[in-house]
Amino acid sequence: MLMRKWIQQFRALERPAQRLFLRSSVVLPLISISLRWRGFRKTKASLQHFLSVPFGSRNPDAEARAILTAQIVRAASHQGIGDPSCLVVSLALWWLLARQGIASELRVGFRKDGGTFEAHAWVECGGATLNEPEMNHRHFAAFDAALASLPPEPG
Repeated sequence: MLMRKWIQQFRALERPAQRLFLRSSVVLPLISISLRWRGFRKTKASLQHFLSVPFGSRNPDAEARAILTAQIVRAASHQGIGDPSCLVVSLALWWLLARQGIASELRVGFRKDGGTFEAHAWVECGGATLNEPEMNHRHFAAFDAALASLPPEPG
C-alpha cells in the first residue's frame, strides 16, 4: 500500500522533477560510498569534475529551481537506501544545483556540546538555507567563518 502511494506521488511530478528525483536517488548512495572510501576533499573534487554546466552560471528561475531541488533531494533521501548524513544530502544538493547553473554554498560547521564535538552540513543559496530550517544550523560555527576569525600566522 505504501509503495502504491509513493508511485502515485512520483507519477504526479512533472518530468523534470521525476528526473531530478531519480538522479538524486542514484547520487545520494554514491556520495555516501565515496565519502567513506575517499574522504571529503576527493569526493567534492570528483563532483566538481562532473559538472556539465559552468559552476555558478546564471539560471533565470534559480530561486524556484533551488527550492524544488532541495525538496526533491529531501524526498529522495527519505525514500532511498539507508539514512544519508547531512553531509551526503548537502553535497548532493550542492552538486545538483550546480548542474543546473545555480550558485550555492556548501557549509560545514561544528560545535562543542559539553565534551562532545559535533559537525553539521547544509546548503545556502542567496543567503538562505535550503535543505533544512534555519534554526537547525544556527548553533554551528561554519568552518569558513571560524577560520576567517583566526589571527594570521606569524610571517
